[in-house]
Amino acid sequence: MTINEIQDQIIDDFSILGGDRESTIFYIMELGQQLAPISEEGMVDDNLIKGCQSKVWLTTDFEDGKIIYKADSNTDITKGLISLLIRVLSNKTPQEIIDAELYFMDKIGMGGVIGSQRSNGFAAMIKQMKLFAVAYSAKQNI
Repeated sequence: MTINEIQDQIIDDFSILGGDRESTIFYIMELGQQLAPISEEGMVDDNLIKGCQSKVWLTTDFEDGKIIYKADSNTDITKGLISLLIRVLSNKTPQEIIDAELYFMDKIGMGGVIGSQRSNGFAAMIKQMKLFAVAYSAKQNI
C-alpha cells in the first residue's frame, strides 16, 4: 500500500468513532498496546525523540532499500500516536518518506483530541522519522 492509501485507511478506521473524543483516545491507546516493544538496547537516551513530553524511543533498520521503524513509549497514548506514524511510514523508501504529505491527523480530528504539548511531540516524532529518511537517502547517494 502507498502512504496515502494507508492514511486513507486510518481515516476510515477513525470515522467509525464519529469524532467522539473519549472513544478516539481509547482507540489510540489500544493501537499503542498492539505495538511491539523495542529491545532494552533500543531504550537508550540516544534513541529518545527530543521535543516529546513523554519518553519516546525510535530505532530503525534498513532492509531492501526500505526503512523499518520501531518505537516504544512510557505512556499509552504516545505509544498509540507513534504506532500510527509507524503504520504510515515504516517499510517505505527514504524518498517516499521524505516526500510524504501527512494529512491523516487533521482528517481524524487529532487536534481536538490531543493537547498542544502532545501536538508538539507528535510533530517531533514526524521530524525525527523524516530525518532518518534523509540520512538513509544520503547514504544511498554516496
